[in-house]
Amino acid sequence: MNKQHGITWGHAPHLHWSLDSIKDATAFRSGAWLTERAKSRAYPARLLRYWFMYHFLRLECAHQGKALDVCEIGIDKGQMRAFVSAATDLNPQEAPKLASWRGVDMKIQREYLEPLDYTDLLEARLEHTDQYLSPAPDVIILLHILEHLLEPESAVQTLSKQMKSGSIIIGGLPSLPHQFEAKREVKIRANPNDNGHVSAFSPKRMQALAASSGLELEFLTGAFFIRASGSWLEDQAWWIRLGLRITHMFPSWPGETYWVLRKP
Repeated sequence: MNKQHGITWGHAPHLHWSLDSIKDATAFRSGAWLTERAKSRAYPARLLRYWFMYHFLRLECAHQGKALDVCEIGIDKGQMRAFVSAATDLNPQEAPKLASWRGVDMKIQREYLEPLDYTDLLEARLEHTDQYLSPAPDVIILLHILEHLLEPESAVQTLSKQMKSGSIIIGGLPSLPHQFEAKREVKIRANPNDNGHVSAFSPKRMQALAASSGLELEFLTGAFFIRASGSWLEDQAWWIRLGLRITHMFPSWPGETYWVLRKP
């Protein structure tokens, strides 16, 4: 990591971040973004994806020392924006300061998105960056998007060309060990399922993607080591923290990884 441009991550700070925004962000948990089974648990692992992005935004705001211009690509029903709003209401002193938040998707679901705090809602494909990356944002969010693309490296290279120096891409995706990556990708492309995944990723592929795009992989970690969706284990903070600790030590563990890429 280049400390001149990026955050000094130290000794895995995410292992000590508060889980309150998962448990107590009632405005999010009462909305239409979670299944009833997930709502019934104190710490549903699915919310870790938004929790990581929220804390990445918080740290980047402190690092840049200003309110952030954010562009989120692949917004679906606005889950990420809604989580940040709920977490901000819960702890406004800690929350990141936001100057703007552009939402981009192939299909804008206005009935869900217009009530949320987006500055702009733009209908565009990820590859068409000339439609939504001007002016260049401080942060681009790609949360569970790259696994849906046939050519994810090409997409990130296109984004990188229009990013300004010091800006970041934050995101996450399903992950597995590198030795299983190629076979998994062949399988999911030959037998597509309802989740629409067509690309398989390992931490090693993320490292190569960053390098080929002229970006620095500033941070990468796993999220959980056993998916226990709906289980009583999701009522236990120690269970969530155990998964975070194990997958930080072994980020190639099959599950999900979350990361920060920075433009030098």
